Amino acid sequence: MPASALVHTVLHKDAYPAATRAADWRLHAACAGLPDETVFAHRPKPALPALRACAICPVRRRCLETVAPAESWFDGVSGGRLWRNGKEVRIPTDLTPEPDLAVDYPDHP
Repeated sequence: MPASALVHTVLHKDAYPAATRAADWRLHAACAGLPDETVFAHRPKPALPALRACAICPVRRRCLETVAPAESWFDGVSGGRLWRNGKEVRIPTDLTPEPDLAVDYPDHP
């Protein structure tokens, strides 16, 4: 599945009926609405906005459990870590993300 289709399926709020939206953890993800190239980045620098979002995300653990990067050979950001082919990518210390609290993220429950 192309990344854009996955993002639409995972993050597009209008794709689900109201009853489903209330219970769907993906709609509460801090990365909802970030561009594909950020969420599915292969390198640390382009992934920084998604990693910053993870730092304040209320569904971080659920994301990591559901995506299961090591088992799915995932490429991108999940659970506050960057993955390439299911292996965690080391983030250089000069790029270590800190949460950008000035960014206006969607409301979380």
